Amino acid sequence: MPTRSTARAGETLSREALNRAFLDRQMLLRRRTMSVPEAIEHLVGLQAQAPTPPYYGLWTRLTDFRQDELAALLTGRDAVRIALMRGTVHLVTARDCLAIRPWVQPFMERSLRTTFGKDLGDIDFGELAAAGRELVEEEPRSTAELGKLLQERWPDRTASTLVNAVRALLPLVQVPPRGIWGASGQTTYATAQMWLGAPLEPEPAPDREVLRYLAAFGPATVKDIQAWSGLTRLREVTERLRPRLVTFRDSSGAELFDLPDAPRPDPDTPAPVRYLAPYDNAILSHADRTRIISDQDRRAIATKNAVIPGTILVDGFVHGVWRVEQERSAATLHVQPFRPLPAARRAELEEEGARLLTFAADGAETHHVRVAATL
Repeated sequence: MPTRSTARAGETLSREALNRAFLDRQMLLRRRTMSVPEAIEHLVGLQAQAPTPPYYGLWTRLTDFRQDELAALLTGRDAVRIALMRGTVHLVTARDCLAIRPWVQPFMERSLRTTFGKDLGDIDFGELAAAGRELVEEEPRSTAELGKLLQERWPDRTASTLVNAVRALLPLVQVPPRGIWGASGQTTYATAQMWLGAPLEPEPAPDREVLRYLAAFGPATVKDIQAWSGLTRLREVTERLRPRLVTFRDSSGAELFDLPDAPRPDPDTPAPVRYLAPYDNAILSHADRTRIISDQDRRAIATKNAVIPGTILVDGFVHGVWRVEQERSAATLHVQPFRPLPAARRAELEEEGARLLTFAADGAETHHVRVAATL
């Protein structure tokens, strides 16, 4: 197991030290044996902009993870897909859905006014929310159906604008079969309260959520916490928590907050090759992401439509991208490194890739791992 460092409060942590501390908390230095709900809650949810990334995210972190374990949580209403941090869809446990959505609601409403305020005009948000709630609590509604019904009341607004507004104003979960591995289903909404049969937490708990963030993503600056959550004015939270935390500095001198007993392995701790899921929060949850991806590589994976590809970690840092292609009975894992790979690392990448293909396409007759030439 990784050893804890002897770093003392106030010391400067190198990029490598931050990397190893982060990887340990993200369960990327070694796979863990824990339940799927425990893993989801430890990570404070998994980014779920598409149906399959949470499955890959858990596979790369947990020992012997199976797709049906997560599918059962979704169909059993023990986990849900809902817009949370940064307004993006996350897969979280039912308990976290009810707890976190009230905390991030100010971001949802601020983002709504910024993005759709002009298109919405003088629509009364309370009236729009009430109309949307009535429709989706009558029965789950697809995006198209919800938009069409809302347009009957506000015909001079586009369906997409109205649906996006209701999605921001109300805690709408995406109900199965959306998000079930191997199943297809259009995005269909219900309120969290109706789907889960429980109310939202009456009061947000910012201190609790910041402590959880540090446990999964720390050490971190205030700007990092704000980048992950989408919220502002969180310095008052870290100041309130300061007596319970330890602080360090990064190489630029920025103050880092952390939990006193959180793992901070030796920077020389070996880091195995890992395949990160598309949209993995590991590369999206800090203002300064150089602890895991260089600015150059961050630009390399950027796309105009904000699609984040699956990435590979070599020696703890993003080193390329990957995708699975299935044609008839053949499944191929395409890996594109950004830089030359030592022979041993290439072999490790191929071995881990073969395991990934077995997980992703167990029914395929043939599996191939194709590691391309360096860009």
